[in-house]
Amino acid sequence: MAEARRNTLGSGERLKHRKQIDQLFAEGKAFSVGALRVMWRVEKTEEESTVRAGFTVSKRHFKKAVARNRIKRLLRELYRTQKQVLFEKPFGGTLFVFFIFTGKEMPSLSGLQPCMQKAMEKLVDHV
Repeated sequence: MAEARRNTLGSGERLKHRKQIDQLFAEGKAFSVGALRVMWRVEKTEEESTVRAGFTVSKRHFKKAVARNRIKRLLRELYRTQKQVLFEKPFGGTLFVFFIFTGKEMPSLSGLQPCMQKAMEKLVDHV
């Protein structure tokens, strides 16, 4: 029986290394869903499928760090609760994903949820 995954977002699941982020932006593919831009890349390995995710918000539209951090917190929470769909389809390696919020107004959790859900579904289709 398959092991149930926990709804956590630990440091091992975050995309933090500058080299990996630069490579994602140089070689990755992208699509947009509403106010979210999703960049992704699969690195083939022999190991079990893993996902590393990063989140960012433009300083151009949200000058104050408090607002940017709030939006990133919302994005992380939505990703954390919906990430199981990524593990249903094996992709044979490490999936690097970066979520970029491109909206101009402060979103609510309920307003971002359908956007993230569509983005996750589209990501599963592309991978």
